[in-house]
Amino acid sequence: MKIVVCIKQVPDSDKVTIDRATNRLNRAGVPAVVNPFDENALELALKLKDKNPGTTVTVVSMGPPPAAEVIKTAVAHGADGGVLVCGREFGGADTWATGYTIALAIKKLQAENGPADLVLFGKQATDGDTAQVGPGIANNLGLPCLTYAKSCEVLDEKTFKVVRMTEDGYEEWEIQRPCALTVVKEAGELRIPNLRGKMKAKTYQPPVWGVEELQPNPDFIGLKGSPTRVAKVFAPPVKTNREILSGTPAEQAAKLIEKLAERHLV
Repeated sequence: MKIVVCIKQVPDSDKVTIDRATNRLNRAGVPAVVNPFDENALELALKLKDKNPGTTVTVVSMGPPPAAEVIKTAVAHGADGGVLVCGREFGGADTWATGYTIALAIKKLQAENGPADLVLFGKQATDGDTAQVGPGIANNLGLPCLTYAKSCEVLDEKTFKVVRMTEDGYEEWEIQRPCALTVVKEAGELRIPNLRGKMKAKTYQPPVWGVEELQPNPDFIGLKGSPTRVAKVFAPPVKTNREILSGTPAEQAAKLIEKLAERHLV
């Protein structure tokens, strides 16, 4: 079985700021980490690898040269290898252009190594929060896609059993391979890397694919190929119309019930 996991290098959300002039994230000087939801997707892939001998896990990432570190991190945790999609031509891509470009990389992987049975994504990235790229890649690959998956197991040579989260609980699905899943944190935290994985990652250098290797349509990549733009980024106004109730606890409770009744909330 062959599994592809798409991972992204994102700025540490605790330290990132917004450039008000460009409406983009200020990434300079901000520590970069693996997107947390992508860690959950990788862990799900590694669980399947543990239970199904012969399974390979390959990671794909798109970003500047330093993004190779997230691939090396994945190898340290147990992935077999990975590919970095990198080039100035890809810069400024929105979710549509990103989905197109990464799908080309996965198609090239499949042409070289055989078709993937499963393609996994984190449910969203912390620097964009759109949750669009995973389903977009699946669409470009012509794969059925289930979102918010928390577990996946092999039923037979053609079928996976997937449990996906919903607002009211969960659903159990059977889906034919090949397919794609976006993965939630309930899939599990990424395991601690072992010594063998750390040693492999230390010397591992992922191949880098640019426009020469992927041969994309130049009108579909980067800023030029992005049909959407961020028009404005702002913090919502802080509401200050709060009211502090005084008196004994019983008096405060009575006043609170009165206020809620006035707003037809009780």
